[in-house]
Amino acid sequence: MLKKKSKAKKTKKSKSKKQAKGSELDIKERLAEKRKAAQARKELTSTLSTAIGGGLFLGIILFAVGGIKAALPGVLGVLIIALSYKYPRQAIFAFLIYVPFGGTITYYIGNSPILQLAKDAFYVPALIALWQSLKKQRLPFLIPQGLKNPLYILLGCCTLTLLFVNGGQQFSPSSASAFKAAAKELPLGMGILGLKVLLGYVPLISCIYYLIRSKRDFLIITRMQVILILTCCLLGVLQYLLLLVGICKGTQDAVGAALFKATLEARCYFGGSLVYSPSQGMIRLPGTFVAPWQWAWFLISSTFFTFATGFGDPSILWRGVSLLSMALVFVNAVISGQRIALALVPTCFVLCLILTGQLANLKRFVPLLGGLVVILGGAIASNPTVIEERTASFVSRWEASPPYEFITQQFEEVWKNVDGPLGDGLGRATNAARALGETKLIETYYPKLLHEIGILGMLAFLGLVTTLTFICFRTYRRIKNRNFRSYGAAMWVFILFISYNTYYYPLDVDPVAVYYWFAAGILLKLPEIDKLERLKEEAIQETEGKQEKKTFRVKTNSA
Repeated sequence: MLKKKSKAKKTKKSKSKKQAKGSELDIKERLAEKRKAAQARKELTSTLSTAIGGGLFLGIILFAVGGIKAALPGVLGVLIIALSYKYPRQAIFAFLIYVPFGGTITYYIGNSPILQLAKDAFYVPALIALWQSLKKQRLPFLIPQGLKNPLYILLGCCTLTLLFVNGGQQFSPSSASAFKAAAKELPLGMGILGLKVLLGYVPLISCIYYLIRSKRDFLIITRMQVILILTCCLLGVLQYLLLLVGICKGTQDAVGAALFKATLEARCYFGGSLVYSPSQGMIRLPGTFVAPWQWAWFLISSTFFTFATGFGDPSILWRGVSLLSMALVFVNAVISGQRIALALVPTCFVLCLILTGQLANLKRFVPLLGGLVVILGGAIASNPTVIEERTASFVSRWEASPPYEFITQQFEEVWKNVDGPLGDGLGRATNAARALGETKLIETYYPKLLHEIGILGMLAFLGLVTTLTFICFRTYRRIKNRNFRSYGAAMWVFILFISYNTYYYPLDVDPVAVYYWFAAGILLKLPEIDKLERLKEEAIQETEGKQEKKTFRVKTNSA
């Protein structure tokens, strides 16, 4: 009895000691967390004070030169750049949030060409901070490593064009004719801007790859994307309703050719230029973007993201949100008046169903398709005339100029007129570079590349996107988890579709210029997340197995 009592006292003492140690550790952890929070607040205050001081100084100078419209973007720009460099993860999130609302914000702050590049105030400092961090940790900056050679070949072709073609135009410009003054141009500036447009967002793959560290990060970023799509689509419907009831007039009161031209004067609260002349059957809405065709490509790309989350999210709630977002994408494809969106949104949906193998997944496919049919059926039944008008407009456009004929014609025209194997100069067919010199409107992507960087550069770019598409295909096939594999498959179909699409030039401007590389970054990270989740599951199973063994031993000993 005495021995048992002494043993009980010892166990009590050991337990009390362990509890005391545990409480001491908890106190130390709390104090450490408080110190970290205090240090973080101190750093934030220091960064803000420095940025605000520098921003106000620059703002005063810009105010004296260009007034409040120049001063306000300058102050905001300095503040955003400083914070983005200090907090690169948050800056990438802010960048992704800004992209779909960039057109609306641009025209609320002031219509300045500089504001078209405002999103890069988030992206570029965050990219520099990430590069410096990876260099310290000796981690590879370029993801995936298989892109290295194709990217270097393309950069080499672009550098040759920049030096010999753009440089030649800069230092030995062609002489003006007797009756025409020489144009004031900056060909090297056009070349640098053209190169930035062509390859500026390739490093976004690495940003997204290192931004996503766990399943939680993956779900946050994919669900955030669905919420952004849902919000933009709701604003797109609201824009249409404001025009329909007459709160916004659009171009209804215009005369002659102005009835068919998108103008900023017709702007309706969100986005930029629009056409709304229902009497002429002419409607082109910009949604939240600068121009109507950017809105169309946002809707097309959103089909892939909503499809991916609709089939790949583990939560039934978020699959339902994705279904609603997808239905609104379809609705906006009709009411926006964009023929390409009307054609490609359902086409991309069917393409995703076939290439991702979701047709065989009846448990998820039937409810999603059923819900989509009910929502769209209600929308069609309430607006049959709108559907008829849009369908008739699409058919008439196809008959007048079939896309395959249009693409072939542009290829032939550019091939006949291109100056040499290095092209006519970077930026010469880039819309963003028109302020720096004369540009040519080429409405198909690969002919545009042929014009700018020649046949060698165009083939090099084709090699880059082909390599990326192949790597992404192999990556998604390695994923074991059903949900991750489903999401990865949808992203691969998006990359495949954009890589070889040549109708218009979505890879040149928002949002596809961002979303293409964004999708690749997500997909390339999925195998690692899948591996981490499987290791966690194995660890949980091991601990559960050990606990079961212990309980079994206790029961046998007590028996």
